[in-house]
Amino acid sequence: MPEPFKGVINLDIRDSVPDWTPYEAPTAPKDAPNVLMIVLDDVGFSAFSCYGGLIETPNIDRLAGDGLLYTQWHTTALCSPTRACLLTGRNHTTAGMACIAEGTTGFPNSNGHIPFECATLAEVLVEAGYGTCMLGKWHLCPEEEMHLASTRRNWPVGRGFERYYGFLGGETNQYFPSLVSDNQSVDQPATPAEGYHLTEDLTDEAITYLRDLRQIDPHKPFFMYYAPGATHAPHHVPKDWIERYAGKFDEGYEHYREEVLARQKEMGIVPPETELPPINPIGTPESREGPDGKPFPETDHTLPWDSLADEEKRLFSRMAEVYAGFLSHTDHQIGRIISYLEEAGELENTLIVLVSDNGASAEGGPYGSVNENKFFNGIPESLEENLTMLDLLGGPETYNHYCNGWAMAFNTPFKMWKRYCYAGGIADPLIMHWPKGLRARGEVRHQYHHAVDVAPTILECIGLKMPEAVKGVTQWPLEGVSMRYSFDAPGVESRKETQYYTMLGSRGIWHRGWKAVTTHPTLSGWGRFMEDTWELYHTDIDRSEVRNLAEKYPEMLEHLKALWFHEAGRYGGLPLDDRPAIEVLTSPRPQPAPRRNLFAYYPGTNPVPQAVGVNIRNQSYAIAADVEIPDGGAEGVLFAQGDTFGGHALYIKDNHLHYVYNFAGSTVQQVSSFVEVPEGAGILSAVFTKTGEEPKGTAHGRLALYIDDRMVGEGEIKTQPGKFSLSGGGISVGLQRGSPVTADYPGERPWQFTGTLKKVLVDVSGEPYVHLETEGEAMMSRE
Repeated sequence: MPEPFKGVINLDIRDSVPDWTPYEAPTAPKDAPNVLMIVLDDVGFSAFSCYGGLIETPNIDRLAGDGLLYTQWHTTALCSPTRACLLTGRNHTTAGMACIAEGTTGFPNSNGHIPFECATLAEVLVEAGYGTCMLGKWHLCPEEEMHLASTRRNWPVGRGFERYYGFLGGETNQYFPSLVSDNQSVDQPATPAEGYHLTEDLTDEAITYLRDLRQIDPHKPFFMYYAPGATHAPHHVPKDWIERYAGKFDEGYEHYREEVLARQKEMGIVPPETELPPINPIGTPESREGPDGKPFPETDHTLPWDSLADEEKRLFSRMAEVYAGFLSHTDHQIGRIISYLEEAGELENTLIVLVSDNGASAEGGPYGSVNENKFFNGIPESLEENLTMLDLLGGPETYNHYCNGWAMAFNTPFKMWKRYCYAGGIADPLIMHWPKGLRARGEVRHQYHHAVDVAPTILECIGLKMPEAVKGVTQWPLEGVSMRYSFDAPGVESRKETQYYTMLGSRGIWHRGWKAVTTHPTLSGWGRFMEDTWELYHTDIDRSEVRNLAEKYPEMLEHLKALWFHEAGRYGGLPLDDRPAIEVLTSPRPQPAPRRNLFAYYPGTNPVPQAVGVNIRNQSYAIAADVEIPDGGAEGVLFAQGDTFGGHALYIKDNHLHYVYNFAGSTVQQVSSFVEVPEGAGILSAVFTKTGEEPKGTAHGRLALYIDDRMVGEGEIKTQPGKFSLSGGGISVGLQRGSPVTADYPGERPWQFTGTLKKVLVDVSGEPYVHLETEGEAMMSRE
């Protein structure tokens, strides 16, 4: 509550006494530490060298060597849910993030809106006198609010961060990111040819923020949330970082697991009796099927290394080299921030919390991927296509992801990966570094904890309690337990008693050293959750969940199953959702305007995200551009949606009209006019008429080009069943930002149209065009 005014007010100011106290900015507690939270993406438990991994991370190792390394710290099994836990201290389902922000379902547990009753750390600390800023991946805003016509209430600046620079969605191209600065989308400051990479850009901005703060206020503590896109797909990194690992992974992912487990035992990361689970621990498409004969997911099958041909081994090894280079490059950027803090005399009293948001990712499937967006479209990978891109992995020509064998390897010694409630999905690195507040140095802590426990820990380290109200909203209780007690007590038992898990149909519950977990495949569409098989593990001694004790201790298993339902009821864990990725991502969600069939887009505006742009999936559509062609002709992009890895575009080149549909980055389907585009005003159109559909939602049909009412070109094309990308890849008019839908564009980036473009309309009514010129004029007038 604000302080009451204690001055004196009279008619004349000369007879009055001011009181500035109610209007002064809040002041942090004396000697309050700075807080730097570093949230990495999809790293896995055993990638860092300080966790026994074979990837060089000297700066992260330094933090562990001067701080504390936790071996039983856990997350949810996906990005947005863990980030909600980290920033609020509440469970992901309490915070409305049962799934990623692009996969919401409209229920209290999965709506993408963190309740204001669950204030973020930034909201709490900014009111306690901290300067707050965020760099990188947000992913805590519903997809339908990630656009410039939206309320910014759930953007970072709406949730307590005074400054923000990064990307709102779940992933982005590291060379061509979808950037937001504070509350406005912005273009990247350079191109890949000029040496641009997102992680370096974010780090530059982080250091600039700290300098901005300190040159004005040398003493104000800061809370910085640094969340680069690394190491989420796409695995993009300069080639010299990749070459550092040439040949490093040639012996394969199974050898990696064995070597790393031996290192982890020697380092005291895991108990000496820890065993490795098999590489296909819950089944394969050949060995297991679901209710009504539903298949086991092909993407969750790992190929034994010895079964691979030599060329496959070289491809898969290169994928690991790219990932390793990406992580080492990220470590180097973290090192730049650490060096700045040290040079500025800030490191001593900065509490650094470094984590991964979930286990290593298997979204590349058994063959890996040169375009991760295929996973989100349910499109199988082509090993032959991947082999042709081997030398381009890590560069802007690919949107790459390693095969799932490496996900198991980088999660050593655990089974499965991101998405699953086995340890491979939820057991992750946590490093605490705070020279002024930690007596211990370079020690390991084995207490069991979870992402919900980080916010309470930070508040206790600062000396703050969670306020009863934030911004006038009464707060729900914190659901995490502070870990501060463990800083100076290596042998003390965990103060946490229970933690429940749920993600995409997978479920688990941990209680006092015992864990029950289901074998239900995620994203499988199996349903029938009451028929799930549960396994039981004593994780105090069996960290890798190898020795199933369900038959030996049936009463314990039943107790934990009942406890799961109790916790799910307490934290809003229902309903469960195991639908395939394409169904989850394309489910209907709120739109910023009433449902319509006609969309108008203008040049000179910011890109329109897919989530709120016209949806052409699996239906007929028409694109009409109102143009004026000057004497001598014009060229450039009229309309583009998507990018190199999936999208479509209408453009003029060599005085001919062209339409390209880039199917998932694999097949570039082009239709061109057989006549030149005339000078003067006119309407240039591309009209797709759906004639059929394949079982998984891929539509095919006839694409016709028109100049006014004259058909000037046609061809057969097929269209993607899902999105062009998980996030980003929006609609541009009169040019294209980011990576191009086709390499056939004329001129140079951003391929600006050189004539006059008034507007572009897209019609998805499905009504046929009898007279396109007349219909085009009607379309323009209806807008």
